Amino acid sequence: MAHDDNPHIGESFDSFLRDEGIYEAVTAVAIKRALVLDIEHEMKVQQLSKSEMARRMKTSATQLARLLDPDNDRIQLDTLIKAASAVGKTLSVNLS
Repeated sequence: MAHDDNPHIGESFDSFLRDEGIYEAVTAVAIKRALVLDIEHEMKVQQLSKSEMARRMKTSATQLARLLDPDNDRIQLDTLIKAASAVGKTLSVNLS
């Protein structure tokens, strides 16, 4: 395929995702995965077991597993706030 035949040459990745109709879904998964990596890092640094983390969040092991599942982007904001608080952090959200 020649460059002239590719309609996506020269556009941003965000534009491509929007054109494909998947920008919001991809962004949600990326944000969730980044937050999970931060939470898991703090758990490791603080040597928190999953059971201790669930106890601090006042939730079940199943709910914590859902939170830590990188493929699950269906996490409520209050769950993320509890997880951040459990590792001594705060969650901040902004629009850009």
